Amino acid sequence: MQITKAFYTVILILVISLLCTACSAQEELTTTATTAPATAEQSTTEEETAAAPTETTAAPVETTTEETTTDAAAAVTAITWDSGWEYADYSVIHTDSATLYRSQSADRRGKVICVNAGHGTKGGSSVRTQCHPDGSAKVTGGSTAKGSVTATAISEGTTLLNGTTEADANLSLALLLKDKLLESGFDVLMVRESKDAQLDNIARTVIANNNADCHIALHYDSSESDKGLFYLAVPDVKSYRAMEPVQSHWQQHEALGEALVDGARTQDVKIFSNGRMEIDLTQTSYSTIPSVDLEVGDRASDCDAATQGRIADGIVEGLKRYFSQEQ
Repeated sequence: MQITKAFYTVILILVISLLCTACSAQEELTTTATTAPATAEQSTTEEETAAAPTETTAAPVETTTEETTTDAAAAVTAITWDSGWEYADYSVIHTDSATLYRSQSADRRGKVICVNAGHGTKGGSSVRTQCHPDGSAKVTGGSTAKGSVTATAISEGTTLLNGTTEADANLSLALLLKDKLLESGFDVLMVRESKDAQLDNIARTVIANNNADCHIALHYDSSESDKGLFYLAVPDVKSYRAMEPVQSHWQQHEALGEALVDGARTQDVKIFSNGRMEIDLTQTSYSTIPSVDLEVGDRASDCDAATQGRIADGIVEGLKRYFSQEQ
């Protein structure tokens, strides 16, 4: 009887031991199953954490873009009419503004070039202005006859043989020249950037006088021989060269004109004669800074982008030469 009791006791201990082992195994399985998802969640968190620096890195790029945009905006300034400027009272059309562009080139030259796309003022031919500030008569002919004391405020210009209006040809060259000047480190004052700018010849000259270091008006001559580029020089007439502001600045006008012609030669631009023709102009009669009317061709000349590109390159080279002489 005692043997049987002992036998049952051993059997009971074995059953209990087996049950405990089974429970332990179940707990391990449960623990493993619980740990696996936690590892996946941890990986997701690590990927998100790894992505965070990418977002942080992107922020300065946006800031740089905003700063560049701000700098570009700050580089453009509207120049409005000031009735207090010297000779402003002689202008009759001056309701528009000019635009000053500051070069963003690393090699800024600290010089402002007024680029004047000739003509392009609706109604300009219907009103007149005084030829000279002192009221004297013109000493040469031209678009206005010799002996006249008033001239068209600003004419419509001619039309090239290919059908392009001179005003449009002047404008396309002016816009091309603006970009090349800015790339070369020059600041640029544009007095016309559209088909119509309500600024007469005197207004354009007065704006240039007060906001630029030199003034270049771009034109095509009314002849039909494709005679080439030249500048309109100050007439060698004693009374005219003795009149202010011509007396104080005519030599600067001549030096600028010569430099521009020399620059054009470096680009194989066709030059008319010796590159100059003497004409009594409203522009130079009121200019207090170096100033020229540059006739880049005539009605028979090409005005395609390639041709105008060479002319613009020549003008840039001429300006570099002119200002290097000043130093």
